[in-house]
Amino acid sequence: MGTFIEVVLQAGRSAVELALFTLLPIMVVMMILLRFLEANGILGRIVAVLTPLARPFGLTGMAVLAMLQITFVSFVAPLPTLALMEREGTSERHLAAALAAVLAMAPANATFPLAAFGLQAGPVLVISALGGILAATTTFWFFGRRLSRETRPIPVAPRQDKAKPSLLKTINTGGGEAVQIVLNIIPMLLLSLAVVIGLERAGAVAWLALAIGPMLSAIGIDASVILPALTKFLAGSTAYLGVVTEMVKQGRFSVGLLNESAGFLLHPLDLPGVAILISAGPRVAYGLLPAIAGGALGIAFRALATNLM
Repeated sequence: MGTFIEVVLQAGRSAVELALFTLLPIMVVMMILLRFLEANGILGRIVAVLTPLARPFGLTGMAVLAMLQITFVSFVAPLPTLALMEREGTSERHLAAALAAVLAMAPANATFPLAAFGLQAGPVLVISALGGILAATTTFWFFGRRLSRETRPIPVAPRQDKAKPSLLKTINTGGGEAVQIVLNIIPMLLLSLAVVIGLERAGAVAWLALAIGPMLSAIGIDASVILPALTKFLAGSTAYLGVVTEMVKQGRFSVGLLNESAGFLLHPLDLPGVAILISAGPRVAYGLLPAIAGGALGIAFRALATNLM
């Protein structure tokens, strides 16, 4: 029982420290910036300009917005956009392409905090955007070619134009949303870290490293990536962030390895990420398999491009 309590307390301290002192400030600033751009119509103009350019890649204006949201807010930020696309009757094929792009891209809630530990955020974001475009293109034109391209718009009552919100209201709204996102992440982060720390204390990670370490070394992969990778795919990007920052602080994960593994490990294509994103609606979930195929291809491209930098 004593060991169990120690694991929970260690996970709790790491989760709260990461959420409040690293994740929250960055999320507040990014969310306020996005809300400011949206309130002033800049974001809408950006989407309108990019839509004709993005159409050959199987993307719509709303899909571009979802890509911007995952890049500058968090991996959960595209969720309401995907839900809105479903409600507005976007075709299954376009939904799958948008989901694939999001699954292949680096989320801001991991990218920007890791920049404080040596991650080269600029190149990561550029390669992430290219990976997302590749994922959307291959999903729309190849993996999802059997999905319907029929658009089924849902008629809605006309809305009266709302007054432009004040700067103070924009700051309060964006900051409040950022705080809520971070607070919602803490329970999952704590539980995920507790599981991972428990597995490490039980020797499961050491056993796995011993079992597959020589094979990884033979193909040029550092065995110290096993724990972050296991954490990422089982517990998500936020838990990965918690584990890898602790390892960097302890000198068990180098800055070079952090950048080399960014293409392969910074994305929401994991169990929690997929579960959250497909909750946008049944038609989004229907295109999951083609989206995963396209997303995996986009991630493979990112991993290759990152290591060729």
